[in-house]
Amino acid sequence: MSEPTDVQQGSAVTLIGLTGPIGCGKSTVGRILAGLGGVFVDADALTREVTGPGAPALGAIRSRFGPDVFDAEGDLDRAAMGALVFEDEAALRDLEAIVHPGVRELVEERLAQAERDGESFVVVEAIKLVEGGLADRCDEVWLIECPPEVQRERLALRGSSTEDIERRLSAQGDLAARLAPHAHRRIDTRGTKGEVRERVEDALADVLA
Repeated sequence: MSEPTDVQQGSAVTLIGLTGPIGCGKSTVGRILAGLGGVFVDADALTREVTGPGAPALGAIRSRFGPDVFDAEGDLDRAAMGALVFEDEAALRDLEAIVHPGVRELVEERLAQAERDGESFVVVEAIKLVEGGLADRCDEVWLIECPPEVQRERLALRGSSTEDIERRLSAQGDLAARLAPHAHRRIDTRGTKGEVRERVEDALADVLA
């Protein structure tokens, strides 16, 4: 990881981290905040950048996991990698140890650019916000949550089968409860879009006051 940039030392840019279980509306809240003037950063997109063609992390991934998680062109086979780490917690931890430092560095770059551009706040969405070390970097951590029945309904609307939904929820376990101690505030996304937007607007006003 590169040397810390100036933005790490008392930045004027407020960093809000969004985390929470799958299907609870992290991206929805992120879009609302972006519409309210925030710079939105998707950690999943940064992960794809860190593991994209020619990325330095690929060498470490190949050393740890071998050639079976790469395609014929030498690019990461994300489906194969995903299947492997889904069934192996140790493998997942090893992959995250390789990838997370690069993601954090890209977040710092986005923050530095936001400060140069005079932005007031940046929003980073990451299901692994805590595990990846980004939560400690954030001025605020928002836990985005909703009841399990709402999660299931939303995942079904995305096209997931009942079996896949239950498998994903089981794999995450009681994630919201594990994340709660790290959260500055909790945003419930049940209800109408207008109701959710009002909660987000109130929370942002409180943060930026």
